Amino acid sequence: MMRWIVGTSLKFRFLVVAIAAGLVYFGVEQIQHMPVDVFPEFSPPIVEVQTPCLGLSPEEVESLITIPLEQSLNGIPGLDIMRSKSVEQLSSVKMIFKSGTDILQARQIVQERVSLITPSIPTWAAPPVILPPLSATSRCMKIGISSDSLSVIDLSMIGYWTIRQRLMRVPGVANVAIWGERIQMLQVEIVPEWLNKYGITVDDVMQATADALDVGLLKYSKGHIIGKGGWIETPNQRLPVRLVLPMVYKSDEVSPEPLANVVVKIKKDGKPLLLRDVARVVVDHQPMIGDAIINDGPGLLLIVEKFPWGNTLQVTHGVEEALNSLKPGLHNVNIDHEIFRPATFIEMSIDNLSRALIIAAILVILILFAFLYEWRVALISCIAIPLSLIAGALVLYFRGATINTMVLAGFVIALGAVVDDAIVDVENIIRRLREFRKSGKKVSFGRIILEASMEVRHAIIFATLIEVMALVPVFVMEGLSGAFFRPLALSYALAVLASMGVALTVTPAMSYILLRNVKLEYRESPLTRFLHRIY
Repeated sequence: MMRWIVGTSLKFRFLVVAIAAGLVYFGVEQIQHMPVDVFPEFSPPIVEVQTPCLGLSPEEVESLITIPLEQSLNGIPGLDIMRSKSVEQLSSVKMIFKSGTDILQARQIVQERVSLITPSIPTWAAPPVILPPLSATSRCMKIGISSDSLSVIDLSMIGYWTIRQRLMRVPGVANVAIWGERIQMLQVEIVPEWLNKYGITVDDVMQATADALDVGLLKYSKGHIIGKGGWIETPNQRLPVRLVLPMVYKSDEVSPEPLANVVVKIKKDGKPLLLRDVARVVVDHQPMIGDAIINDGPGLLLIVEKFPWGNTLQVTHGVEEALNSLKPGLHNVNIDHEIFRPATFIEMSIDNLSRALIIAAILVILILFAFLYEWRVALISCIAIPLSLIAGALVLYFRGATINTMVLAGFVIALGAVVDDAIVDVENIIRRLREFRKSGKKVSFGRIILEASMEVRHAIIFATLIEVMALVPVFVMEGLSGAFFRPLALSYALAVLASMGVALTVTPAMSYILLRNVKLEYRESPLTRFLHRIY
């Protein structure tokens, strides 16, 4: 089989060289567009369901929310581990699926199970929410927002309704969490002395407030009728009566005055008792359990998280473009998008790696010329080395792989075997050509190259296969170790196998083209002569 491959390559040598040139051109073009990340995706498929439960203790959350959800979610195909956490006012159920499970199919099945259990959980608990799928290294940016003139409440509303909504449109962004946000809301601060004065209860105030706004934080309230509340007949037409909620906006700000004038109760003298008579109605924010400090002052910290299939560089550039498009409309808002930016590390690594590859390529060429002392032989070796690496990288490209530190490490480790493959064949071909020309035997040029290649290729092919077979245990490793070392082993194996293919096809073909009508008398390199004398 090997003899046939080498013989065919010699017969169609110009076609083989043309295909190799096209492979280099196409490979360089496609590899530039491969996604780049720091680490490979090492996290197993995970689906997390969270349920907010306002006002409940951890024990109540566990018994009323978490346990029913666990019982409903048990037995999902591919489920490996289920973990739950019940804290004050929040239930979290995390499902870890077996490696290789389709995350989108798993999420669909979880959604169906959650839809079945949702009607049976307490009505005052918020509906369970399935969190978006996140990458193992999901946090791809941290953005600081601060202002010298705007309050943190105003920043929070801008961040939530403007900045976050725009960033969620960037391809690859799964979620934008806001730390330190103060959500603007109307708050009714009850004064106990005023309640006692008029003889009403907290429930009365809560009922009046909930009915007025058609919301209730602690219990369900049917509220007022929203929409048409009857009609008035006229000779010409019927005019609908529309009820307006007592919440109005003035200059994009919530005004507490309409809510403060809501009637709580009719007093004995027939006069209405208003909400402002028993409580202070103010615009404030929710109780804080943490804060964000930006530039030594209060602000917001936006955490941009990406999908497992998102690319860190593309997501980062997309977020930065979105922020630049928002800047003209964000007056007096300072945005710092370099607090945490992994893309900087990737860009620096690519720059350093490119510089190192150029220097290494120059050193390899100089060493080959210095030791082989024949520019044609050195040229064949210099072409075979990058061609092998490009062929291996193309296979990764068609598999949809991501270039990361482990893939690059595999290529670096394989470089020794690739260089060896590039030199051994052509060196033996040169030696055999010199021997036959010196002996004066009439043997065809192609036959000499074929026999010289076969002479060393048998042993090297078996050595290559042994190297690849030694990596088989890595491909069956599980857990974190398998996720990290599998890309390294795959890139190493692909580079070595591609190098073997290049040595069987391109190297003989180029040797035939470049060495056919060339005098190959032995000329010892001055560097080799100097090293021999020292030795």
